[in-house]
Amino acid sequence: MLRLPALPALRRCADRWAVSPRAMDVVAAVSAFGLMVLDVPGLARADNSLTGVTATLVLAAGAATLVLRRRAPWVPFVVALFLMGWLHELTMVQFALYSLGRFRGRRAAVLATLLYVAASYVLFNLPGWPAKHGETLSEFLGLVVPIGALAAGVGIAAYRQDLVLALQVQRSESAARQAVQEERISVGRDVHDLVGRELTVLAVRAEVLAVRARGDAHQKDFEELADTARRAHHMLNETIVRRADGAAATPGLEGLAALAEESERMGSPVDLTVAQEAKALSPLRQTAVHRVVQECLTNAAKHAPGLPVTVSITVEGRDLRVEVRNPLPKSPPDRAPVSTGTGLFSMEERVTSMGGSLRAGREHGAYVVTALLPTGFGHR
Repeated sequence: MLRLPALPALRRCADRWAVSPRAMDVVAAVSAFGLMVLDVPGLARADNSLTGVTATLVLAAGAATLVLRRRAPWVPFVVALFLMGWLHELTMVQFALYSLGRFRGRRAAVLATLLYVAASYVLFNLPGWPAKHGETLSEFLGLVVPIGALAAGVGIAAYRQDLVLALQVQRSESAARQAVQEERISVGRDVHDLVGRELTVLAVRAEVLAVRARGDAHQKDFEELADTARRAHHMLNETIVRRADGAAATPGLEGLAALAEESERMGSPVDLTVAQEAKALSPLRQTAVHRVVQECLTNAAKHAPGLPVTVSITVEGRDLRVEVRNPLPKSPPDRAPVSTGTGLFSMEERVTSMGGSLRAGREHGAYVVTALLPTGFGHR
């Protein structure tokens, strides 16, 4: 069987086109034309100087203006009023009023509906204008007004739904940004607590050496070193002290056992494996590992309660590999878990701030989170 190399590319192009707004506009135009073309035999017989071919071309041209319904929805509306006055065609008006409500909102839709009803009333009272859609004014307006109100109302409802969806997306993005910001503050807190402690030790040792070297040529150097350490500690405080001081620093690998015990008390047994080499990591990297494991165990307890969790921390060359795996439940929890959906953003921010990467997703019936962190052993 001959396989054309261009077919996958054409399929991808077709998939992108199918979900694009322009494709929906084309579908709307084709749909309007398909409905209006049913009236072509009657239009050809009417006293409007049109044949079947020319009537089809006129309706096609009118329907084609619907491709502008997002950028310029008033254009198909004006064309729809023209077709209504000339050919007594009401189909195009419905699409135009819906488009105005959908893409311009309530005020534009209400205004367009009033204009449509007013134009219909004027056309009905024109001499020689046949009332195809009702012999009396009440019958005519009884058909015209509901058509306009229904089309505009559906468009307004769709417009409000679009606003709700956009607001939900905005809130989700704001929550993700807030989670990233909070994680950065947490990283800053850990840097402050861990690095600040080392700077304090450095300043004290430099002062001791300065005392011991009193009268020696290096006494001034030790005093300057102690001053530099104190200034660095002060600058660190000034930079990060605006964080939430009430929060404690994130523990390192020594705190993983407590996390496993807490998870087991919640009903999810944990198989924890920590390579001996990992215990030589810097305190800041250990806090990152603790944070990832903590978030993974919390998510497992929410979405897969009662199922075992496997936590593996190994050293592979110059990378530290953290893998947390839990089987997916056969059925979702009885109650939907309370979750902000920002934990993954927090974990990713913590890992990437250490120069690593994080991957999360379904693998062979399990949910797996894998974090890779540089060990930093090559820079010791």
